[in-house]
Amino acid sequence: MFKSFYGLRERPFGKTPDPRFLYLSKEHEEALARLEYAIEERDMAVLTGDIGSGKTTISRALMDRNQKDHFILIVNPRLSPTQLLREIARRLDLDLKHFRSDLLEDISNRLLEFYSENRGVVLIVDEAQLIPTKSTFDELRLLSNFQLDDVNLVSIILIGQPELRERLKHPTYSALRQRIGMWYHLTNLNEKETINYIKHRIKIAGGKPSIFSESAMKYIFEKTNGVPRIINTLATNSLLVGFEKEENPITIESVKEASKELVL
Repeated sequence: MFKSFYGLRERPFGKTPDPRFLYLSKEHEEALARLEYAIEERDMAVLTGDIGSGKTTISRALMDRNQKDHFILIVNPRLSPTQLLREIARRLDLDLKHFRSDLLEDISNRLLEFYSENRGVVLIVDEAQLIPTKSTFDELRLLSNFQLDDVNLVSIILIGQPELRERLKHPTYSALRQRIGMWYHLTNLNEKETINYIKHRIKIAGGKPSIFSESAMKYIFEKTNGVPRIINTLATNSLLVGFEKEENPITIESVKEASKELVL
């Protein structure tokens, strides 16, 4: 629809966490750097942020930038301890044994194989606040015991909403907290970052940054509070409104019209 009118090769504000579109604000760049360091050190890390703050996109960029290590991404962590081990075993191309002890032995041996190839294994658990029980968290803690004298064999990254951090503050998780070497919380974009975010995504999609007027982008920030996912939604609707009006650049009036159609 609006792509040819605005000279775009693709939709600039899609809903999928495409790492090509990752805008590295100061905080996003810091989060990515810290996670890369955690992987290098084979450490356990926790990344939190509000819904739509860009956590999942960062995880995809993390995987995209690392062609050496073997990544296991779990996006639905509502798993019992045994289900978690079986899922990890499946992602390591292992036969799915019935008994926990057999699963652990096979996983350990596979981790040693990767180590012998100078490769690591990185377990990323997205939406980790949905992990159902403490026993599953305990299984993750025990997985961090896979190590040699001077090196861990697996890096574990937990990504979730702020309630994950609050949950892990409980005294019952003290043993797990001691294993976590890096904590980082993403906040929303400020006004300048929101404007640069919009321009960045348009540029990646093949368009000119001037598609939105300055006042229109400032209004997008005002209505979205700098949350990337909501920015994407409002910007897409504004493109549709602007296209219907054959408007280029898109004005603040069109963004206001588009915002009325959304629950923000």
